Amino acid sequence: MQILQFLHVRLINSLESPIIFISFSAGVVGAIGAAHLWQLLGGRVKAFIAIDGWGVPLQGNFPIHRMSHDYFTHWSSSLLGSRQNNFYAEPAVDHLSIWRSPQIVQGCWVDSSIEISPPKGRLTATDFLLMLLKHYEAN
Repeated sequence: MQILQFLHVRLINSLESPIIFISFSAGVVGAIGAAHLWQLLGGRVKAFIAIDGWGVPLQGNFPIHRMSHDYFTHWSSSLLGSRQNNFYAEPAVDHLSIWRSPQIVQGCWVDSSIEISPPKGRLTATDFLLMLLKHYEAN
């Protein structure tokens, strides 16, 4: 598992440093595994953000957020594990657009529990991701 090897080499002396995992598509599978193994080694996972990880079950004792390229992917992925503060593109975009051009992908913030601005509703994928990162940086 190269993700875990990378973390081990780079952060072995900093296990207490919190990590936010951001993963895309099929990479979500390896990243969620690495997040769990990182915790088993004594590391701290501050949050996990899955971008279009359709069909990947997501569970963990850390905050998990999903970002999806359309409503169907959002809805069907939430059946496999989802918490609060997720995003889906509206109108729908192709799978790669949410990764390649998140600054132009408009969408909806759903299941809002973080009291930060702007309120839940329409925003770009970049806006949503930055709000999550700022929230975790402050906490």
